Amino acid sequence: MGPCGSVRRSSHTVMQRNIRLFLIGLVVCLLGVVGPLAFVKWGQFSAMQAAGAAMTIPPTTVTAAAAKQETWGNTLSAPGSLEAVRGVTVAAEVGGKVSRIAFEPGATVEAGAVLIELDASTEEAELRAAEAGSKLARADLDRLQNLHREGIISHAELDSTQATATRSIAQAESIRATIAKKSIRAPFAGRLGLRQVNLGQILREGDPITVLQTLDPIFVNFSVPQQHLADLGAETAVRITTDAARGTTFEGRINAVSPEVDLATRSLRVQATIANTEEKLRPGMYANVEIVLPNPLDVLVIPATAVLYAPYGDSVFVIDEQKDEKGGEASQVLRQQFVRLGVGRGDFVSVVDGLEAGDTIVSTGVFKLRPGTKVVVDNRLAPPMELAPKPDNA
Repeated sequence: MGPCGSVRRSSHTVMQRNIRLFLIGLVVCLLGVVGPLAFVKWGQFSAMQAAGAAMTIPPTTVTAAAAKQETWGNTLSAPGSLEAVRGVTVAAEVGGKVSRIAFEPGATVEAGAVLIELDASTEEAELRAAEAGSKLARADLDRLQNLHREGIISHAELDSTQATATRSIAQAESIRATIAKKSIRAPFAGRLGLRQVNLGQILREGDPITVLQTLDPIFVNFSVPQQHLADLGAETAVRITTDAARGTTFEGRINAVSPEVDLATRSLRVQATIANTEEKLRPGMYANVEIVLPNPLDVLVIPATAVLYAPYGDSVFVIDEQKDEKGGEASQVLRQQFVRLGVGRGDFVSVVDGLEAGDTIVSTGVFKLRPGTKVVVDNRLAPPMELAPKPDNA
């Protein structure tokens, strides 16, 4: 190998050594810059961790209420529909032209009051002719009866004349009945509806004239589950409310229970009579019915807003007194308790199982709480709870 080869190897070795020195210098520089920064950050993180370990989370402010034992009236609610005790669509019995309208729509009328009159001039003329014929027939009958007593005419002739007289009298009575039907009267006392005829209108038999309803008292029809059959009977008290008369409760009593159970719903149809002296209730209205059942209920009551509803079960947050193992300080801690609910009424709901009277529970805002959370109770902003709330915008 010549001198040129030795020179090339020497140059290559020097280059490699320079590269290694450069890399070592670069690493030393980086360590000199990054090391202090890492040390500073490690110190900061250590300080934050120590501060977090020493920090105490302040307790959550909640409202609270105690589970109370109360006695509720035993009632059963159901939707109902109002129906008139007596209600008909007044219609024409015979055809004719309206000659007089004697009522005002919406007026109250007595039984027998004339509502409309139909033109009866033709029938009146026929009646005069029929009365003349019946008068003549009676006169002929009187003469033939005298002749029959004297033996001048036969019994058959007398019977024929008597039949003719009877037919004439019956014809006159039939025309009188038709004339009477031309004056259409209220079949009973009540309130009239809208007028459905006009003066001069030609009516056919059965054409409607108006509606007549008796409004006081009034029926309410509703259905109840079959298991309440034993609780229902004549004179069982009911109360109804409707949005047509806000703030007013109407009272009445059951007058009839259907003898059969609906096969589709397994419920009983019930009818009650309600006093309606001011006529605020009208047939066809929807009403909320409350049946007053015997035997009041002893229930454990909590606010309905205290319940955390969930598909896997309803629960409440019970506030327990707990002492700190280290410091011995007492604090209030939440415990989630699953409950079985009963009937609800107003702003309250009854608890069948899971709580005891006197247990203190969180009454509002339960959806944001977790078990084990420390709390303090402040009821200054607690909403009022009522059995029969009446919101202003109801």
